[in-house]
Amino acid sequence: MSEEKEKVTPNPSRRDFIKSTTVAAASFMIVPRFVLGGKGYVAPSDKLLIAGVGAGGKGQSDIANFYKSGKAEIAFLCDVDDRRAARSRADFPKAKYYKDWREMYDKEHKHFDAVSISTPDHNHAIITYKAMQMGKHVYVQKPMTHDIWEARLLTEAAKKYKVVTQMGNQGSSNDGTRLLSEWYDADLIGDVHTVYCWTNRPVWPQGIQWPAANPNIPKELDWDLWLGTAPKKDYVDKLVPFNWRGWWDYGTGALGDMGCHLVEAPFRVLGIQYAKDVQASVGSVYVDEFKEGHFPESCPPSSHITLTFPKTDKTKGDVKLHWMDGGIQPERPEELLPSEKFGGEEGNGTLFIGTKGKMYASTYSDAPTLLPTALTKDAKAPQKWARVQGGANGHYAQWVEGCLAGYGKTELSSSFDKAGPLTEALLMANLAVRGHELQGGRVKLVWDNEAMKVTNFDPVNQYIKRTYREGFELKA
Repeated sequence: MSEEKEKVTPNPSRRDFIKSTTVAAASFMIVPRFVLGGKGYVAPSDKLLIAGVGAGGKGQSDIANFYKSGKAEIAFLCDVDDRRAARSRADFPKAKYYKDWREMYDKEHKHFDAVSISTPDHNHAIITYKAMQMGKHVYVQKPMTHDIWEARLLTEAAKKYKVVTQMGNQGSSNDGTRLLSEWYDADLIGDVHTVYCWTNRPVWPQGIQWPAANPNIPKELDWDLWLGTAPKKDYVDKLVPFNWRGWWDYGTGALGDMGCHLVEAPFRVLGIQYAKDVQASVGSVYVDEFKEGHFPESCPPSSHITLTFPKTDKTKGDVKLHWMDGGIQPERPEELLPSEKFGGEEGNGTLFIGTKGKMYASTYSDAPTLLPTALTKDAKAPQKWARVQGGANGHYAQWVEGCLAGYGKTELSSSFDKAGPLTEALLMANLAVRGHELQGGRVKLVWDNEAMKVTNFDPVNQYIKRTYREGFELKA
């Protein structure tokens, strides 16, 4: 419901909300740029009108950063939890507020140009895809989607609907990822054949039993809307607003949280895209002496995943990419002095191993470093890649300016043609984690990229595209 408590004919599923998007709210006075001057028209003093779906937490900071660009107005806010939306509503009192994004799209589609989506992972794709179908530019938090099929769908939809897209892995706009690429292209470390990415995540509970239901749903929270595409379940404590990340119905674990930040640089530096096989080992949980816990709804407490990427025009052979979470880290490189700290800030890092040397960086590709570390300050490589003004903080303004310029006019750091394959690779890695549970042990999954399926272990293919709850179906 909107803040003004308008009388609306009940329509719980709102299946036909896209069909009704020809109706405008005549009393609304802000008119978006494409109405004023035709599709693609940009007036000199124009600003991008943004609707924010997910107004608290990361959504709050995203919306604030778009506004700080000086070229955007926050026209609408939408959140299922009034508590989380409170700060954004205070910061942007003129923005009309909704709880149901479907209602907002239905009523207000003519009054905004673009949508920022910052919800739990399981609702990313449906909210993003429906916006793209209406011709709206989209910014969606990482990971781009919850399922592999969804990532492929959105990647193709960006081209079909010709909208400007960006995923919220802001480190892709940092200087560090570009500098690493220039060092590699200058042959400072030779041919890279192995990469390690690691994180201290999860920093939320994982490998645990589903909590007991609590009938006392907070009055500010619309639990049914929060569930969205996920199966109907009773409300439980401490799932909202953050711990959903550790449950497969809603989140994508440590990979979903940090993978888009840490694996982006290997994609850029090495030109890798779709993996051809993956395997995983996962941490165990014991609930009693010699009694292993079995919690298939929850992501494991730790994992080590190995992805094989085929040779690219920037490598001489296959690349092995190791992902480690739960505090697991690779062996310290021999080039480090005993007293030198290994790894990036907050327990996150990326290490490239080449035939002539090594290099690594921390979260968001910050602090790029050659090994031995003394080589870093004197490293010389031609600058090949333009820098994004403001680095990671400029990621938001880059999208705003790209939207104002129009589709295909500017290159973005994490447009869906880049973010889609990256997201797919991470979600494929999660297939190996879930396959470990199904198989009761470690298997190597062989991936057919064209068919979008695992060819040697069919049970895991059920996670490539899940079944959506009625009223929240996503159809191509």
